[in-house]
Amino acid sequence: MALSRRTLLGLAAAVPVSAALAACGGSSGPGKGGAATYWYLNGQPQEGVRAGAVDAFNKAHPDTQIEDTTYQNDAYKTKIKTAIGAGQAPTVIWGWGGGTLRAYAEAGQVEDLTPWFDENPDVKKGLFPSSFGAATVDGRIYAMPCETVQPIILYYNKRVFDRVKVDPPETWDDIMALVPKFNAKGIAPFALGGQSRWTNMMWLEFLFDRIGGPEVFQAAIEGEKNAWSHPDAIKALTALQDLVKADGFVKGFSSITADSNADQALLYTDRAAMMLHGAWSYGIQKADGGDFVSSDSLGFMTFPAVEGGKGDLSNTVGNPAQYLSVSAKASAEQKKIAKDFFATGVLQEEEVKQWIGNGSVPIRLGTEKLLAASDNAEFLQFTYDIASKAKVFVQSWDQALSPTAAETLLDNIVKLFQLSISPQQFASNLNAVTAA
Repeated sequence: MALSRRTLLGLAAAVPVSAALAACGGSSGPGKGGAATYWYLNGQPQEGVRAGAVDAFNKAHPDTQIEDTTYQNDAYKTKIKTAIGAGQAPTVIWGWGGGTLRAYAEAGQVEDLTPWFDENPDVKKGLFPSSFGAATVDGRIYAMPCETVQPIILYYNKRVFDRVKVDPPETWDDIMALVPKFNAKGIAPFALGGQSRWTNMMWLEFLFDRIGGPEVFQAAIEGEKNAWSHPDAIKALTALQDLVKADGFVKGFSSITADSNADQALLYTDRAAMMLHGAWSYGIQKADGGDFVSSDSLGFMTFPAVEGGKGDLSNTVGNPAQYLSVSAKASAEQKKIAKDFFATGVLQEEEVKQWIGNGSVPIRLGTEKLLAASDNAEFLQFTYDIASKAKVFVQSWDQALSPTAAETLLDNIVKLFQLSISPQQFASNLNAVTAA
């Protein structure tokens, strides 16, 4: 998977993934003369917004330019890693924060931005507080949060709920009680593109939080011994397998991919009642689902409570933002240009309007009026409220963990869903790759 694919799909994903991922070349390395360089992902509509922000900054600063280069997502991941390792990184490094950022920070490859944020408090005050967690390593900020927020949301098909004469779930017990009712009517309780692996992960992210609170996963990130064997972690893993055993997911979910949007189609064609998916799913259903969204047949809510659980209902999971870092190898002049871009070029009014026009929620505070005026006002306000009011916003696990641990996580989640390993085996396998 990658988080990047979810970002590329975006909320208004009318562009086929193959087209969105078409590569675009460009210059690389530290930059010509005193110009700062900036690499980021291509694919519309996001690429156009990113390019527009650079163009606006360059027009306003004719003497200090930013040279931007775009890359297809998998190519970018390889190229940026190689460039940083070789001391040839662009001045501005676009990324996802979390485990990869930690690796860069610990190797001294990205600038500590904490003093800059202290000197520019208004920049920090203008962004969702929840966006800074994945930008922070050992209490220091190494990245500028940017772009949009993408929490994971529980979607449901109101037509199907009306047909079966049931109400949306308020608790985990409600979810388990709904499963046989939908199955009895030949409707899959939950759509799931399980072959994509990261789609399965979203379930565990919420169950860990709702049962044990955010501290359980935080212990794993921090490398505490046997963190994955915490009693609440085992409870969450067991609850997930209970749902699988009860036929909670569409038959054949392990062979369905999220890239094809087949999981989305199950929901809007009334073959599934519910689906746990990212905020970007709304735009896909609007683009592909006929009148599903316009007829008010799509419902959305946050993940329900688990009885006796410790997690706050405001807690959420997903992509708190995207992130920009400054290469430690850049010249003093290039670093200054990058920081000027962060202060006056990132999430300015025009960029904010473009993200909202694409059906996304930018991470800038105070956009309620713009969201309210949008065609997607109800959903965008819902997403804004989740992100801006979250007590804790846990980053997607496969980005929060180191790349090696993330791969082990995704492989074992597939086995957990296929019931080929027990909760205890899952915990043991993850403890082996995350313990300090």
